[in-house]
Amino acid sequence: MTGTDIIADLAGALGRQGAATSDFDLNPGTVLSAGRKLRPAGVLVPLVMRSDGARLLLTQRSSVLKQHPGQIAFPGGKQEEGDADATAAALREAHEEIGLDPRNVEVLGHLPVHETVTGYIVTPVVARVRAPFTPVPEAGEVAEVFDVPLGHVLEPANYQIEARYWRRTMRRYYTVPYGPYYIWGATARMLRALADVAERS
Repeated sequence: MTGTDIIADLAGALGRQGAATSDFDLNPGTVLSAGRKLRPAGVLVPLVMRSDGARLLLTQRSSVLKQHPGQIAFPGGKQEEGDADATAAALREAHEEIGLDPRNVEVLGHLPVHETVTGYIVTPVVARVRAPFTPVPEAGEVAEVFDVPLGHVLEPANYQIEARYWRRTMRRYYTVPYGPYYIWGATARMLRALADVAERS
């Protein structure tokens, strides 16, 4: 199956998405406040075609940021007042963070929303980048833009469950390492949902 076929199959399967996900999925004992207010956000899951097949673009956040310094993330961020919806927020942030023109993006669909420990309800927007482009990392926010084989993150066997203390509590989370890149937390959980979609395609 070619990279183009994989992307086409994913696009067809996105309409059959499962339940919402969260940073607490592997920690069933976590008690969440029923009255908590979640801020809407959108992230872009950009798929590109290379000579060696379909790949996924990711960013490494700057080490000087106050939130999640140095972590691997999708381009994206919180929904601003001027954004029509979470998709618009994801496209705007991707333009700002990596220089991806929204006109060069074909939205394929959405993954289930994901709740983060930092109080966001995130909509992952899966999209195909139409034409080749050279990423331009936003100075001060994005340290690096890189890509990984789409097949790597679609393979459930590549995911591991690890644990560490967070706010004096042991918390379990997904990881899907690739080379020197330690992809974990919310990013890995949303990618695991993408792998689940691929299994249903």
